[in-house]
Amino acid sequence: MRILLVGNPNVGKSALFSRLTGTRIITSNYPGTTVGFTTGYLKLGEGQAQVIDVPGTYTLEPTSKAEEVAVEMLKEGDLVIDVVDATNLERNLNLTLQLLERQIPVIVALNMWDDTHHRGIHIDAAKLEELVGVPVVPTVAVTGQGIRELARRLPEAKVPKTTYSGSSSDERWARVGNITSQVQTLTHRHHTWYERLEDASNHPISGFLIAVLVLFATFWFIRFVGEGIIGYVTDPLFEYLWTPVLMKLSVALEPGTFWHTVLIGNLIGGEIDYFQSFGLLSTGLYIPLAAVLPYIVSFYLALGILEDIGYLPRLAVLMDTMFHRLGLHGYAIIPTILGFGCNVPAVMATRILESSKQRFIAATLISVAVPCAALQAMIIGMVGQQGVQYVAIVYGSLFASWVIIGLILNRTVKGFSPELLLEIPPYRLPLWRVVGQKLWLRVSGFLKEALPIVLGTVLVVNILYAVGAFDAIANLFSPILTTLLGLPQETVVALAIGFLRKDVAMGMLAPLALTAKQLVISSTVLAMSFPCVATFVVLARELGARRTLIATGVMIAAALTVGSLQNLIL
Repeated sequence: MRILLVGNPNVGKSALFSRLTGTRIITSNYPGTTVGFTTGYLKLGEGQAQVIDVPGTYTLEPTSKAEEVAVEMLKEGDLVIDVVDATNLERNLNLTLQLLERQIPVIVALNMWDDTHHRGIHIDAAKLEELVGVPVVPTVAVTGQGIRELARRLPEAKVPKTTYSGSSSDERWARVGNITSQVQTLTHRHHTWYERLEDASNHPISGFLIAVLVLFATFWFIRFVGEGIIGYVTDPLFEYLWTPVLMKLSVALEPGTFWHTVLIGNLIGGEIDYFQSFGLLSTGLYIPLAAVLPYIVSFYLALGILEDIGYLPRLAVLMDTMFHRLGLHGYAIIPTILGFGCNVPAVMATRILESSKQRFIAATLISVAVPCAALQAMIIGMVGQQGVQYVAIVYGSLFASWVIIGLILNRTVKGFSPELLLEIPPYRLPLWRVVGQKLWLRVSGFLKEALPIVLGTVLVVNILYAVGAFDAIANLFSPILTTLLGLPQETVVALAIGFLRKDVAMGMLAPLALTAKQLVISSTVLAMSFPCVATFVVLARELGARRTLIATGVMIAAALTVGSLQNLIL
């Protein structure tokens, strides 16, 4: 049996899904799309049923790709659990009646039942069940209240005897209003402190100030947790467990040989340097597992907390006006923030945007103008030695490029940029069990999707590096870069190495005794040109070959243009 969880966005479907299925979950993209859904299993009687968390939808008359997928998935289900936000009964019942028109067995989960009491909302669940003609079960997914009763009553799900088919939109809304008036009463109550905080979060001025504080705290949290994992977990594991294995393998392969260069890389001072050796089994494993993964864990932990608290929709609404001018909407702030930790999960996170145009613009802007944490540390450390004003020039150039390129892409890239339509949920305390499950789901998804591709690409790049292809590329482009950018020829190799690891490339600039102007130009060009190999691979996977080539052209053109302007102006 296939059980579909259907409901509006932000009604607690994911929390209810976790309660019903536990951790036995599989994430997938619907065929032909990048719209994701989650599958799990529920023990039902002597057997088990497949439970599918359908993308959130407001209507079965689709206005976006996610809603189209939701409608298609209804054709594959045997039973629907209609997840209704009890605090917004009238709006949610419109989708309920549309589901009942489909003549598919339905049971209603009247979720967020605890919030109705806090808000002075009183719903007669038994009367509602009588009027809609299908079982209605009050639930609180985050605490588990009503979940056992919901599972027990699943076999009672049915097609209502009342005929709903053929209703017009006006007729349906009239019926919704009639049902709501019969089952729901409201009483006056005073706002709680967190409801006042909700109002402040939505206000343009106070909301902006709160957003700045939240983003600063989130970024600090990501850096603190990520660096802590690196310092106390991944680095010690590689140093004390993996390095001795690689040193033994190094002796067996003999330094300087082809396979030693490909698998182990170059020994630095007779030792393995995970940032500079560039071997498949050294740098190739260290970068995704020890350097990138900790930031992914810390970001997705922060993201899960902000999601379950209910802050992300508010942040999206606040940022929507600015992002819409770039062909995006407010939810693009999520992958953008993630990019300041690591570009790899940031590009993957563009899946939350509905249209291919939005995903292309967001992924391109992240690759061009959002430096990862490791590169930022090197820019601040090296360029900052020349003066804080030079660091400001680098970041100012990146921000200006982000805005200008976004405006250009919005006008030139074909496609549809849908409006931001979402429901803002109330603030609530996160349930750590649910946060942990989502963290595991997302991190394991990154490991399954990105790691094999990254390692395969690193192998190919290492072979090219071993046969001298990178030196040939550096020699080919050195006249252009030295003329346009005013950089010494020695910087070309470092910029080429940036394709493998940008912070290492910045480190290679250190002994070249560059002037402040040359440091600004080289670090800006390095940040805006080719993303690191891991990001480039994920970019190709998410956008496809054609659009990746277009994005690459945008990166190169933007980097050379901005670098040339800096060379003329500074």
